[in-house]
Amino acid sequence: MDAAPQALMTSRGDAVVTAYQAATRRRWWALFCALIVMVIGVLLDTATGPAMLPVGLVAKAVLGAPVDDSVQAIVWSIRLPVALTALVVGASLGLSGAIMQTILNNPLASSYTLGISAGAGFGAALVIVLGASLPVPEAYAIPLNAMLFAGLACGGVYFIGGARRASAEGLVLAGIALLFLFQAMTSLLQMVASPESLQQIVFWLFGSLQKAGWTKLWIMLTVLAACIPWLMADVWRLTALKLGDARASALGVNVRALRLRSFVLISALTSVAVAFVGTIGFVGLVAPHVARMLAGEDQRGFLPLSALCGAALLSLASVASKTISPGAIFPIGIVTSLIGVPFFIGLVLRTRRVYW
Repeated sequence: MDAAPQALMTSRGDAVVTAYQAATRRRWWALFCALIVMVIGVLLDTATGPAMLPVGLVAKAVLGAPVDDSVQAIVWSIRLPVALTALVVGASLGLSGAIMQTILNNPLASSYTLGISAGAGFGAALVIVLGASLPVPEAYAIPLNAMLFAGLACGGVYFIGGARRASAEGLVLAGIALLFLFQAMTSLLQMVASPESLQQIVFWLFGSLQKAGWTKLWIMLTVLAACIPWLMADVWRLTALKLGDARASALGVNVRALRLRSFVLISALTSVAVAFVGTIGFVGLVAPHVARMLAGEDQRGFLPLSALCGAALLSLASVASKTISPGAIFPIGIVTSLIGVPFFIGLVLRTRRVYW
C-alpha cells in the first residue's frame, strides 16, 4: 500500500477514536452533572414546605447527624419519602419515555402522549366511582386497578399496532387511538360521579406526591431496580434499532421481540409509578430529549441519563409545586405540564420529518 493512502486511513482512524473519546467524556460529565442536580433537588424538596428548614439542617438529618426531634420527624416521616418518591417516579417515567422514543423512532412518543397514563387514570377513576361496592379497600384497589389498566393500554398499543406487523407507525397510531378512548371513558365516569368522587378523580388526575410513604416507595424502587438489568441486556439492540428496522434486522436483531420486551418494561415502569402518584405528564417526553442533547443516541449513556434527568426534573417540579402558592401545594401534574407543553410545541415546530 502506498504511504499516502495509508497515512490518510491512519489519520481518519485517529480522528474517529478522538471523537469517540470526547463523546464518552461528555456522557460521563452529563451523568455526573445530572446526579448533582438530582441531589440538590432532593435536599431542596426535603427543606421546602409549610415549615421551611435550612438545607444544611436537612443534610445533617439525612446523613444521621444529631438534630432536633421535631426536625428528625419532619424529615424522615413526612418529607423524605415524598422527595425520594419524586426521584423514583421521575426516573421511571424518564426511562420509559426514552425506551418508547427509541423503539418507535419518534421524538413525540411517551407513555403519557400514547395513552398508557390515560389508561391508568381510567382504572383509578373506575374504582373511585364504584367505591364501597368493591370487595377490596379503596386504598389498595386504586393503585391495583391503575396498574391493571396501564398494562392493558400498553398491551393494546402493541397488539393493535401488531396488526401492521408491529411497525413504529402502527404502534403510534394505536397509542393515539387508545389515548382518546381512555380520556373519553374517564370523562364519562366524571359525568356520572358524585361530587365527592368527582373531586377525588380530578385530584388524582392532577397527580400528587403527598400520599407517598416508605412502603409505596420500596414497591416502586423494586420494580425500577428489577427492570434495569433486563433493559441493559438490550442496550446494543436498541442502539441498532435507531438505524431503522431493516438495518437492525440485518445486524441480527429480532425487532418484533425487542419491541415486545420493551413494551413490557414500559408497562411495568409507567403503571407502578402512575398507580401511586396519579398521572404526571410530560416527564417521559422532556427528560429523554434533554438526555439526547447531552449524551447523543448511544443507549449506554442515553438511557441512564434519561432516568437521571427525569428524576431531577420531577424533584425540581416538586419544589416548585410547594413554592408557587405559599401555604398550599400546587398539583405537580400541572407544574410538569406547564413545563412540558411549551417544550412539546417547540419540538413539533423544530421537527421536519413526518413520523406517521
